[in-house]
Amino acid sequence: MATINFYYRSKKEQSYLTAKLRFSFNKKPFVITAKTKTNTSLEVWQKIDAKRIDDGEIKDQVIDLKKDLSKLEKFVLNNFEAEPNKYKPTQKQWLKSTLDTFYNPENQAPTGLVDYLNFYLENRNTEIKKHLKFKFKALKSKLEALEAQKKTQYEIKDVNESFKNTFVEFLKEKSYSQNYTRKQFGFLKQLCNHAKYNGLEVSPQLDKLNVKGEKTPKIYLTLAELEQIEQTNFKSDELKATRDWLLISCYCGQRVSDFLRFTPEMIRTENGKHLIEFTQKKTSKTMTIPLHKKILDIIEANGGKFPKKLIDQKYNKYLKDVCELAEVNEPTKGRKLINLGTKKEPLYRYKTDYYPKHELISSHVGRRSFATNFYGKIPTTFLIYITGHSTEAMFLNYIGKSNKDLALEVSDYFNTL
Repeated sequence: MATINFYYRSKKEQSYLTAKLRFSFNKKPFVITAKTKTNTSLEVWQKIDAKRIDDGEIKDQVIDLKKDLSKLEKFVLNNFEAEPNKYKPTQKQWLKSTLDTFYNPENQAPTGLVDYLNFYLENRNTEIKKHLKFKFKALKSKLEALEAQKKTQYEIKDVNESFKNTFVEFLKEKSYSQNYTRKQFGFLKQLCNHAKYNGLEVSPQLDKLNVKGEKTPKIYLTLAELEQIEQTNFKSDELKATRDWLLISCYCGQRVSDFLRFTPEMIRTENGKHLIEFTQKKTSKTMTIPLHKKILDIIEANGGKFPKKLIDQKYNKYLKDVCELAEVNEPTKGRKLINLGTKKEPLYRYKTDYYPKHELISSHVGRRSFATNFYGKIPTTFLIYITGHSTEAMFLNYIGKSNKDLALEVSDYFNTL
């Protein structure tokens, strides 16, 4: 006869229970285990067999947990007894599949927030880009930590104004920036809207929920600073290549994931004009853009080739070295990753302050420098085409243009009429 027991196997304050199934097959004993999707707190679990519980809230949670586990036990054992001849002890997947069927009958989408996030990643595995998977997994860790702190399990329908305030306050306590919190909540809303599409109940407040962002300094290299960098001599091949790639990025306006993949084979000449054609990694959009004379000069100086290939991570580090050696040191307001913790227990968060400009340079600076330096010199429509922004409003926000800036620029045009 088969039996099933449940265990709390975690050092965390909140965890999913483990199911252990014991049975005999051909007179041999077997034990298989699998993680359930029943989540509870250690405090509640420790009271599961208590005869008396003084805390009313804990008592209710224990009662609910016992009911859930009783249903789960009955479901697993009934399924096991219904197909004893089909079951093979080597097929450890059986218990996991049975548990999945219990929680998601006919692949029905789960209603729990964390469970649905797992469901979302699994079902859209081939559709979601790698960088977005990383961001959703980061959101998952935040939600799990929040549930552990609040000792509760949130449902999709719980994402309302009250939950938003709780979520924002939680990330604030963890020293995350307002803009990071805004992005995380944006991913959360995307998740809930996907659940709504699948027929799950969501809060009537969902559509109106938003987290305000805060303005951040827009870091870019001026044309004078680019000239300064261009005229600086560097000893190592890595720094020379970094300088060249930096200049290329500032004169082509593309993301680092795209311009570092440029090859001479992508270049073609039409009517004496040099164009480069490539497919953007982030958007999968095929792009054809003109090559600035500065880029053509770099290619010529490298024997008709693009500079030496660099790994993204090394490129970011070398960029700061290149700008420091080129004395791009003007005190500049910007965000920098600072360790708010200790050496043994680091806690890295972005802090806005004034730093030497070279410390604020990253691989993204090229695209913003291009957009900023050529704004007003090249029609905005053309700039938007090259940078790939969806709207003019997004482009103007990207380079930090406010309504006041635009009004002053219009005034300048009036004066020339």
